[in-house]
Amino acid sequence: MCFEYPATVRFRCLRCGICCGDTEEKIRCILLLRKEVELIAIATEQPLSEFAVKVKGKEPYTYEMKKVDGKCVFFKNGGCKIYSIRPLVCRFYPFELKGAFDGKYLFLYTSECKGINKGGVLSKNYFKKLFRLACLRMGEWQ
Repeated sequence: MCFEYPATVRFRCLRCGICCGDTEEKIRCILLLRKEVELIAIATEQPLSEFAVKVKGKEPYTYEMKKVDGKCVFFKNGGCKIYSIRPLVCRFYPFELKGAFDGKYLFLYTSECKGINKGGVLSKNYFKKLFRLACLRMGEWQ
């Protein structure tokens, strides 16, 4: 596991829902792996056409979550209705994992998230768990 992470960043989710939809500044794409779509379809007993659309050029992601009024179709009454099976991109937010040319990966974060600079400093172990989850889902769930 070779990655760099923001060693001094503090974060605590404020459950504001900004990550679940569009803002005035940004149109959000909630990308999904094929297996995530299958899992959500089974768990919600909905055909994938009800909540996702096929996308190209975003590999390894093959679908994008649909939105209603700019919010994820599963964001209801201020919360995520599929939280326990939420997609990888949702689990990562406000962080993103980028590949580097030297073989290392780099965790970046967006300051648009209101939870940045709140809470405690995140440990290397926090990022290690995210990295392992990404490796697992990208390897097994494509």
